[in-house]
Formats: sequence, structure tokens, C-alpha cells
Amino acid sequence: MNLKKKAIKGVVWSAVQSWGSQGVALVVFFCLARLLTPVEFGLVALANVFLAFMKIFLGEGFAKAIIQRKNIEPAHLDTVFWLNFGVSIALFFITLATASWLGNIFDEPDLAPVLRGFSILFIITSFSTVQQAILEREFDFKSIAMRSLLGISLSGAVGITMAIAGLGVWSLVGQQIVHELVAVITLWRLSDWRPGFKVSMRHFQDLWSFAAATLGFKALTFAHTRADDLLIGYFLDSAALGLYSLAYKVFTILSMLLIKTSNRVALPIFSRLQDDIEQLRQSFHWMTKLTSLVSFPVFISVVLLAHELISVIFGPQWLAAVPVLQLLALVGLMRAATFFKSSVFMALNKPHWRLYLGLLDTCLNLIGFIIAVRWGIVAVAFAYLVRFYLMFPLGQWLVGILIQTSMLEYLQQFLTPFLSTLAMVAAILGIKFSVGAELSPIWVFISCTGCGAIVYVAALFFLDPKLFHKVNELGRLALERS
Repeated sequence: MNLKKKAIKGVVWSAVQSWGSQGVALVVFFCLARLLTPVEFGLVALANVFLAFMKIFLGEGFAKAIIQRKNIEPAHLDTVFWLNFGVSIALFFITLATASWLGNIFDEPDLAPVLRGFSILFIITSFSTVQQAILEREFDFKSIAMRSLLGISLSGAVGITMAIAGLGVWSLVGQQIVHELVAVITLWRLSDWRPGFKVSMRHFQDLWSFAAATLGFKALTFAHTRADDLLIGYFLDSAALGLYSLAYKVFTILSMLLIKTSNRVALPIFSRLQDDIEQLRQSFHWMTKLTSLVSFPVFISVVLLAHELISVIFGPQWLAAVPVLQLLALVGLMRAATFFKSSVFMALNKPHWRLYLGLLDTCLNLIGFIIAVRWGIVAVAFAYLVRFYLMFPLGQWLVGILIQTSMLEYLQQFLTPFLSTLAMVAAILGIKFSVGAELSPIWVFISCTGCGAIVYVAALFFLDPKLFHKVNELGRLALERS
């Protein structure tokens, strides 16, 4: 199977994973938000900050190195597996030992038992890192999709059952543990690889240079994506963090559905094309345009319909999260336009560029969050938005150097999606201003999204018929290859 066919099949199964798993996750999240309170969500969100920090050291950098490296020997895989397992044991005991101390720092006594419950996740997760890296390297996104769907479905059922039974915050803890456990068991049944004992310092060193830069970037990513949660939890309270977390969760799910579907395939594709800059540039432009075609209308619709979305799906107790969700949706718009730059950096063996850019991102985020947190969660979201738009020109300039493309050529990829989205905005605002006051929130949401979608597709066909037919052709080909 050639690279094009692998890419199409990979995108299809990555889409199955993202759309299927995140669709199920959204239903589960909707049910749990109806059954639990912002305080309980905030407590688990705070625990997840520390969980995410610890997971930085679980070898994702080595997993990316396995995907990027042209030639992989069994000793590379064995070395990474046993390294991850050893680190996971250390993280397990560190979490048990520091849980009470962390609870006291944040004046949240209920945080300590939640952290202890989550500590087992380190050991469970260590069994999946190498297996998933192998499957991604081989474009076996079908197995990854099956793993994700099964894990989210079963864990969601467990979480909802526990919430109905009145177990409160422990329903969220149980959901995450069951998700990781089911995912690991499924992954091992679907993969033929099993760890051996060919552990080697030489093979460790082969991967270390790439992995170290990726590890550093992950640490920086944690700082600028989790610093908001940390500061809100410390300076405000669990209820405020719960509201912020709900908006951020919706934003994350949309990002997974609309952006990361293609990005998961981007690294192995770009890595195979690292010696052919012309083909890599064309692939980069096409994947960027394809992502923006889907992302632009959805994120802008969220900005316009956030009040109806929160009211209908999550209930009136979460309406304070509306302005946060609107600001984060504007972040999603820019993320869709820039998301593939990290894959370009890694594919062309420039992980240190990604690291330096991440360092600047982190500094700006921390400064913005520290200044904004005193004014509440809306100000924190606004600071996140400002940083993202300030960093856009620099990141794209660096990508342009690597793949030899200009800023103007890059921005041209967004012209049709942007103009089609403007037509959709006019349709949605027309409905809201004309009949919105007479309809219930659910009918406003349904009528606006339905009419907006029709107008967007019609505008896309009118503005660029060739692109419209090319997307249709790609969809048919994807179904045939799946």
C-alpha cells in the first residue's frame, strides 16, 4: 500500500476514533454534568493537573521518537517499555507520598484521596505507550480507534452508574481508571508486539536526543495549558475551576474532533516525506485547508450559540461558563490554522525549534494568567486567546523556513473557508435576531445550526466548486479504502 492510500486509510480510522470516541465522551460528559456539581468537577480537574504533570515523564517523547525514526530495532522498543514501567512505579509512590501535602497547599482536604486513587493510572498507562507508538508508525489507526471507542464506552457506563448511585467525585475517578485499564487490555489484544529484555544503553541514546527535546516541549506544554487550572484552583475555588473546566472540556472535545483527527496521521506522513520538501509542502497545505474547512464553521458557531449550547446540553447551573467557552472557541479557530506546525518540526528533525517556541509560549501564558486570574475565569480565557494570536506569525514563519513557503501562500489556504464561514454567520445572526426571542433555546440551536450548515455548504460550492468536488471525491475514496 503506497503512502497516499495509507494516509487516506489512516485519516479515516483516525476520524472514526476521534469522532466516535469523542462523540461517546461528549454524551458521557453531558450525563455526568447533569448529575454532578461544578465543585466536584473542579476537584477532579485540580487532581488532573498533577496527574498530567507526572505523566510528562512517562516516555511520550520516546514514543514520538519511535514514530519518527526511520529504522527501529527490537531493542529500541524493549528499552522504552522497561524505562516507562520503572518510571511509572516511581510516580505511583511519589503521588501516594505527596497527596496530603498537596491537599493542604490548596486547602482542599478532599484532594488527597482523589490523588491516591488516580496514582494507579501511572502503572496502567505505562503498558500502552510503546504499543500505540508501533500502531501509529504502521498506520494501524483501526486498532487504535477500536481501543479508544471501547475504553470510552465502558468507562462512561461505569462513571454514569457510579454517579447515579450517589458516589459523587468518585464516579469521575472510577471512569478514568476503567478507561485506561480497558484501553490497555484492548491494545494488547490487538497488537502482536510483546516486550523482551533487550535493554540497551546504545538504543536508549539513539532515541534520547529526539525524546529529550520532546520531553522538554511536553513540560512546557503542561505549563502553558495547565497553568490556568493551577492558578484558578489556588486563587479562586473548586466551583470556579469546575466552570472553567467544563468550557475547556467542550473546547478540547471539539479540537479532538476537528483538528487532531488529521494531526495524528500528519507526523508519520510528514516523516516519510522529509526528503521531499515539495511533496511535504503540498501535503501540509492540503491538510491545513481540509482542517479549516471543518473547523472554521464549527468554532464560529460555538461563539454565536454558546448560550444555547450550554443551556440545552448541560443545564442552567453551568451558564456562567458561556463567555469562557466563547473565548476558547476563538482560540480553536487559530489552533486549526496552526496545529500542524509541530508535526513539521518533528518530521524534519527540528524538535528543538518546537521546544524553543514552546518556551516562549509558556512564558507569555504564565505572565498572562498571573495578571488575569485576579479578575476571574473569563479574564484567564481572554489571556489565553491573546497569547495564541500573538504567537501565530512567529510559528508560521518558522514553518515557512522549513518547507519553503511564504506567509501569503499559507494564508491563501483559508480564503474559501473564511468567506464561506462569513456567509454562515450572516444566516445564524439573521435567525437569532428575527425569531430567536420567540423560540426556546433548543429550537434556536437546531434552526441556527441547520440553516448555517446549509448556507456554508452552498457558499463553499459557489466560491470553489473544484474544492467542493475534491472533498467529495476524497470522502468517497476514504469510504472505499476503509
